[in-house]
Amino acid sequence: MSVEIEAEDVIRLILQFFKENNLDRSLATLSEETMVNLNTIDNRSAFVKDITEGKWDTVLKDIVHLNIAPRKLIDLYEQVVIELCEMRELGAARTLLRQTEPMHIMKQRHPERYLRLEHLLSRTVFDAKDVYTEGMTKEKRRKMIAQALVAEITVVPSSRLLTLLSQSATWQQHQGLLSPDTPFNPFERKSITETKEKDAPALEKYATIKFPSKKTYAECATFSPNGQYLVTGSVDGFIEVWNYRTGKLRKDLIYQNDENLMAMDESVICLSFSRDSEQLVSGSTDGKIAIWRIQNGTCQRKISPAHSQGVTAVCFNKDNTCVLSGSYDRLVKLHDIRNGKLLTEFKGHTSFVNDVLFSTDNTKVISGSSDGSIKIWDSQDASCLYTIQSNASNANLPVHRILNIPKHPDQLAVCYKSASIQRVAMNGRIIKSYKHSNSTSDLVSIAMSPQGELVYGISEDSRMACFSMDSGELAGDDAKVSDNTELIGIASHPFSNIIAVYDDSGHVYLYSAKH
Repeated sequence: MSVEIEAEDVIRLILQFFKENNLDRSLATLSEETMVNLNTIDNRSAFVKDITEGKWDTVLKDIVHLNIAPRKLIDLYEQVVIELCEMRELGAARTLLRQTEPMHIMKQRHPERYLRLEHLLSRTVFDAKDVYTEGMTKEKRRKMIAQALVAEITVVPSSRLLTLLSQSATWQQHQGLLSPDTPFNPFERKSITETKEKDAPALEKYATIKFPSKKTYAECATFSPNGQYLVTGSVDGFIEVWNYRTGKLRKDLIYQNDENLMAMDESVICLSFSRDSEQLVSGSTDGKIAIWRIQNGTCQRKISPAHSQGVTAVCFNKDNTCVLSGSYDRLVKLHDIRNGKLLTEFKGHTSFVNDVLFSTDNTKVISGSSDGSIKIWDSQDASCLYTIQSNASNANLPVHRILNIPKHPDQLAVCYKSASIQRVAMNGRIIKSYKHSNSTSDLVSIAMSPQGELVYGISEDSRMACFSMDSGELAGDDAKVSDNTELIGIASHPFSNIIAVYDDSGHVYLYSAKH
């Protein structure tokens, strides 16, 4: 279910926040630029009491930001002028009569009433009998004005904006979009994020996403850096956002609720998020790249074609202005997403480029290929700084996946087409190998735990193993993911011990640490 909220209601929430925090200039500016008035008061009884007791300085201040019918404002200002005359505050009465908008309207619409007030200002003695009609008194007049004004305005509780933000976070926790212990500070200028858990092996299956069609399956999947989204790209070209705690499609995103999914013309085979988690880049088998706005599902930029063959890997640079991509065409490219233009081309691989990423400091580009090499490039001039060859048993093993290691920025975790994960230095030195002693099946892909203390590997025999980065030993029992299906890839959550593994039969299996 989606809820339509008027833009004016959102603006009024902000206006109320400004008013409560005495941000008068911001309140006036926003109201003037949007032509939206707050039209609310904090306490109806207090407002009525101020009018009936004639506390006009407070009343006039309160109604400045209210949208009240002109005829009722005329009655109010007329009464204030009368009572100022009664108190012989003739200077203030004259200013109010001659320099306020309601009195200008009175002069145009009711000239006789306006002239009566001008005459009242010229008198040396105030006589209530000459001002009020028979049976009317100052007190009765105040009550009538109070009743008329109260009918025009709305009473709202204080701190509505902060309350709604807090309720929104609670709703996300209830829906499983946030873990229950996620801290929330509405004043922080960033998206809600979760705190990193202590690393623990995520080998317990808790949910399964099943694509409805037997012909549809996920070719790629990724979690957003802020931990809010699990996104899959499928063989039929659709890009879908999931609730990774329940395994259900995210219906809180209006475009998905309306079945207006993000989609490309051909199979989506790679995905990656910007660092702020607001943009998503996708690559497809027809060589195209698309940049999407995740909140509304709109395509911000298409680069068509980015490559002459399928785009196998994509990632944003540090400031989210460029996209790095690798392809079956053996090239690595850097595009400016603001205009789609090619900035740099990295040439040197002799077979498919299967993975690309930036180094931790963003000064180098790293690529892995089916030619068995990892190349480390200067991100500025595209020169190749190092080439790392697998050279295992005199064979160049294809490179499937490369990961930065959080605590060791000068090292990489590499998944070759072999039975072991390699931990290598940027200069090519092998630091450690991670291999299941009871398995000889080649690895398909790898993923890193939130703190970088564990590395996961999925293999061709449909098993998932988890290793300690420090000791290289198996962390817990390995998990049999599925029977009679081929695993395609694996993705890890940035904060929680949650892993997503997907196969060619339309399943995405979700794993968590045992509690």
